[in-house]
Amino acid sequence: MTQRNAIFPANRHALYEAHGYSAAVRSGDLLFVSGQVGSRQDGSPEPDFALQVALAFQNLEAVLTAAGASFDDVIDVTTFHTDPDTQFGAIMPVKDKYFSAAPHPTWTAVGVNWLAGFDFEIKVIARLPEAA
Repeated sequence: MTQRNAIFPANRHALYEAHGYSAAVRSGDLLFVSGQVGSRQDGSPEPDFALQVALAFQNLEAVLTAAGASFDDVIDVTTFHTDPDTQFGAIMPVKDKYFSAAPHPTWTAVGVNWLAGFDFEIKVIARLPEAA
């Protein structure tokens, strides 16, 4: 059985501890990152949607960094949206900032009706660099 190697970013444990899950798990050269939301340090949702999306990407970046990876190492993205029709205008500029160069990772966007008080969530799978 492969041992789970949990990864946590510094100063981001409120939601992980409250709900009992890891920010990411390394398995071999793959990193499986839990869904990241636009939460503040205390775990509460950022009420402004554009800022919530920006925070979700910043929180994702913190997890990737803690694992020795970056957005360049991301190979698969899944995002969850409470109102995709109206939200993509705010999401795409943030997405383009972090995934600016081709080839882009695969991407699946899923419309949902509940995200525990949040309106956007992003989870990824990354291949870790050999040095990690």
